Amino acid sequence: MSERWKYQLKMGGFWGVFMVVFMTLFELKEKTISQQLSDNNFYVRAVSYIVIGIFVLGYFSWKEKVKREKIDKQ
Repeated sequence: MSERWKYQLKMGGFWGVFMVVFMTLFELKEKTISQQLSDNNFYVRAVSYIVIGIFVLGYFSWKEKVKREKIDKQ
């Protein structure tokens, strides 16, 4: 696996999981955790956050890392 994909999975995956946990805790006022976990919408949202994190946030984060390393080498 290339360095880019490892980086994207690490950074985007972390962001996706963080957002799932944050949104679950944020909705505790309205639903309990067991109600949230039994709802199919929870899993759709979780997969969406993780996929967006890996492919969008991870990609732009990788581009910034490459740019930063290029500037540091000069």
